[in-house]
Amino acid sequence: MFHYTVETKQSSQEAIQSLEKQLSEEQFGVLWQFDLQGKLQEKGLDFSQPYHVLEVCNPKEAKNVLEQNSLAGYFLPCKIVVYEEKGSTKIGMPKPSALVEMLEDEEVKKLAADIEQRLIKCMDHAAV
Repeated sequence: MFHYTVETKQSSQEAIQSLEKQLSEEQFGVLWQFDLQGKLQEKGLDFSQPYHVLEVCNPKEAKNVLEQNSLAGYFLPCKIVVYEEKGSTKIGMPKPSALVEMLEDEEVKKLAADIEQRLIKCMDHAAV
């Protein structure tokens, strides 16, 4: 499976706050947060589903990955989405290990697997 998703009983805003706290404990920061629902409504489109895209980065890890293979920058920063669907809030991401598979670089794969596990841990704890 190319992605990882967890559900939570929290609202999307509560989930984002909890996720930001968990990410900071792993030295990841949210570089940017995109409110897709708000942007589509601003453009006159009827979209009622709360949907947020967070771009997250750990500078040290980004440096390590880019020094190993500059093509890995095509996948940076990592994206985590928080959205509401059918009465529940979901937190999900494309798995870094799946994305870097295309690079055929074993060292980058190892780095991506470590980053992935840390992000999954953050998402799991944020969903509680």
